[in-house]
Amino acid sequence: MFKNSLQSTPSIVVVALALVIAMAGILALVGGLNGRETATTPAGMQGKGRTAPVVTECFESREGSTSVTRVENAVPRYGYPNLKCSKTTQAVLWYGDPFDGTVPMGEMPDIRDGTRGDFAHAFVKPREAHLTYFNMGPDGCRTCHDGRTVPVPKSKSARPLAMHQDIVADSMQLQHGRGALWCLDCHSATDRNKLIDHLGNQIGFNQPQKLCGSCHGEAYIDWRAGIHGKRIGTWATGGKKRWWVCTECHNPHTVQANRFDPLLPEPPPPLPRGMRNANHERVGQGVH
Repeated sequence: MFKNSLQSTPSIVVVALALVIAMAGILALVGGLNGRETATTPAGMQGKGRTAPVVTECFESREGSTSVTRVENAVPRYGYPNLKCSKTTQAVLWYGDPFDGTVPMGEMPDIRDGTRGDFAHAFVKPREAHLTYFNMGPDGCRTCHDGRTVPVPKSKSARPLAMHQDIVADSMQLQHGRGALWCLDCHSATDRNKLIDHLGNQIGFNQPQKLCGSCHGEAYIDWRAGIHGKRIGTWATGGKKRWWVCTECHNPHTVQANRFDPLLPEPPPPLPRGMRNANHERVGQGVH
C-alpha cells in the first residue's frame, strides 16, 4: 500500500503544478487588465470606481460657440441619448440624432462649382440662438442699435468702442484682416441684426459662409465641396447631412491671432485582451 502511494505521488505533483500555473496566469491577466484601466483612467479618477460621472454639458467644435446639453433616451428606438460629451475636453464625441435642432441651410448661390447651388439636403444649426448680445433684447442687436439709443455711425472707420470688449478687447487692433478691415466692414451699420458683404448685400447670422466666402474664396469652394470643414449624416450621394458653418469652428474676431482652437486628443482605446502593446501600428512595424 505504501508502494502504491509513492507511485501516485508524481501524478499529484503534476496536477498541483498545473493548478499553480493556471492561477498564476489568471492573476497576471487580472493585473494586466487593472494596469490597463489605470493607464486609461483620467487623472484623479483612480481608486474611485470604474464608472466616471457622465458629462451632460458640452460644446460643439469651439468652446463658447455652441453649448449643448445631453438628453437621455432622445432616440427611443435605440435608447440613445441625443449626444455624448467627452470627459477629456467637454466637446461632443458623437450624436444620437445628428439633425437635432437643425434647419435647412437655405438658398445658396450657384457659382458653377460641383454643387451647382443645390443644397436641398444640407442642414445647419442656427447661429442666432447662440449669440449672446443678439439674445439680450426683444429685437436682437437692434434693441440697442436702433438709431436713437445708439446712433447710426457716420463712418465705418475704426474707432475705440465703449462696449463689447468681451468680443474684441481692443477695437483699434481687430484681429482680422491685418488692419484692412473693421467691424462695419462685416456688420451692417444700419441693421445690426444683419451682416453685410463688400457689395452691400445683407446676410443673416445663420449663413455666415456667404460673407466669409466673399473674401476667402478658396476655402469657401473647398467647404462647398466637402473638403473643408465638418459635416455628418448619410454617405449616400444627395443624402441628408448636417453642415458646420464657418463661425462654428472659427472665431472671426480673433482668427488672425488664433485661426482654430485646438482640442486635447482623446485617450486611446484599451488594447485587445492578450495584446501587450501597439507596436504593430508604428511605421515599419507592420501593414494594415
